Amino acid sequence: MSRPVAGVRHRSVIITLPGSPKGAKENLVSIVKMLPHACVQASGGDSRALHSGGVDKLEKKAGIASSSSHSHCQHGHATLVRHSLPEGKRPLSNDASQGPTQRHRTSPYPMLSVEDALGLIAQFTPDPVETSCRVDEHLVGSVVAQEVTATENVPAFRASTVDGYAVVTSGNASDSFAGVFPVVAVSHAAPGQAKPLEKGHVARITTGAPLPPGATAVVMVENTAIASTTDDGKEELAVDIQAQGVCAGDNVREVGSDIALGALLLAKGERISGVGGEIGLVAAVGCASLRVYKRPVIGVLSTGDELVEHDERGPLKLGQVRDTNRPTLVSAAAERGFRVVDLGIVGDKPGALEETLRKGLRQVDVLITTGGVSMGELDLLKPTVERALGGTIHFGRVAMKPGKPTTFATVQVKDASGTRVVKPVFSLPGNPASALVTFYLFVLPALHKMSGQSPVSLPKVPVVLAHDFSMDDRPEYHRAVVAVGHDGRLVATSTGGQRSSRVASLRAANALVCVPAGKAKVAKGTSLDALLIGTIGAIV
Repeated sequence: MSRPVAGVRHRSVIITLPGSPKGAKENLVSIVKMLPHACVQASGGDSRALHSGGVDKLEKKAGIASSSSHSHCQHGHATLVRHSLPEGKRPLSNDASQGPTQRHRTSPYPMLSVEDALGLIAQFTPDPVETSCRVDEHLVGSVVAQEVTATENVPAFRASTVDGYAVVTSGNASDSFAGVFPVVAVSHAAPGQAKPLEKGHVARITTGAPLPPGATAVVMVENTAIASTTDDGKEELAVDIQAQGVCAGDNVREVGSDIALGALLLAKGERISGVGGEIGLVAAVGCASLRVYKRPVIGVLSTGDELVEHDERGPLKLGQVRDTNRPTLVSAAAERGFRVVDLGIVGDKPGALEETLRKGLRQVDVLITTGGVSMGELDLLKPTVERALGGTIHFGRVAMKPGKPTTFATVQVKDASGTRVVKPVFSLPGNPASALVTFYLFVLPALHKMSGQSPVSLPKVPVVLAHDFSMDDRPEYHRAVVAVGHDGRLVATSTGGQRSSRVASLRAANALVCVPAGKAKVAKGTSLDALLIGTIGAIV
């Protein structure tokens, strides 16, 4: 039981159970056999006589196993770890069972700077875990966990770089290579054995094909003409070569000239891009798999009684809101190469929220929720994570706009092997702009750390403001479009109104301009830093 409350009033035993049907059933089953004993004692029974036989006698009478023989086998692939708060430390979150009159009127969580919040995320986000991955398209986006060196030469044989004729040169670069030469062999790129080539003979050869033993160079077909053919005209018997200064090694790829045996191919910490170069490099030397850092699986959950699916048909009822956060965050995470589990929508009911969070933590490595983190009586994320799940809230407010109530927590979970693992929980504000800005600012660095990627933060560049930017009492992350100006400098243009609920402020945005706190405006032409969240275009 995550937050058991029990007691006796007069001669009645009072026990509370969780709000979720599953939790209520499990908790009741765990105590129901001892309830008769509790009722006898509460009704005035002699406690000394009742306990004269010790705990073993009581358990035997109730028909339950002794605590010494209890099995600790784990079922399922992840279970929450129950633990108490450190001595003297009480939860800061509201106690949902006390009702709205007992909730905090001001936030008990200290207001942190963005830098301090990022420091806590870096401190409490788990380190990357190594895994093995096949060399295929699923490797894109992974970070290499170990150095990769070439296990063979590329090419593994001396190969022609052109279509032409393999020849045996004299070794004197000044000699011309002219005359009619018999064609004694043909070398194609297909595997096979080639006969040795003697001086005075030539072998027709295609690009990429191995040179016959004894050949020292290749003359391009453009420097030759047919001298004679077979009677049917289908094969060459001799060619007329007119070439000057043919040297040994001309038009030849030597063994290991592209990749030498033992050469460093990929360094530890290098990211596999989608361009194809890294995968092509390791494929060339026959690598079947690589040691990389496991990319975390992300769960995205929206909370709120007011939410309906974004594709809900028909007019909405009074108070209903389409869920834009889930599809937005799922898309943003997937575009960065992460696998995402859509956990749906859950209402503002403590039991249902707790059960959904438990289910989500069993499926994913990082949990992202939106909504339910402010000061309302139905803002249940903080108390559920802290009180019901036994999690640790590392921060619950950040001095920024948008995204002040952003919350970061960790919850201990047992994996399939019974090992305790820490899973980060990011509870983001419910307003769409706030949710996406805080995803890029706080969640993405954690995902990068768990993936082994460095640096973990977004790229920061100086930009020139295309017009005046308004300021706020808090530092603001202003949604903007950054493009290359005519003078080569990066220019930032606002996406318009920056209200945290305004979804349109996200359209076409590729940067978050870091506007300092203040009362006035930042003038046009001023240089500020911007965090890039997308690709940069050019001003037409």
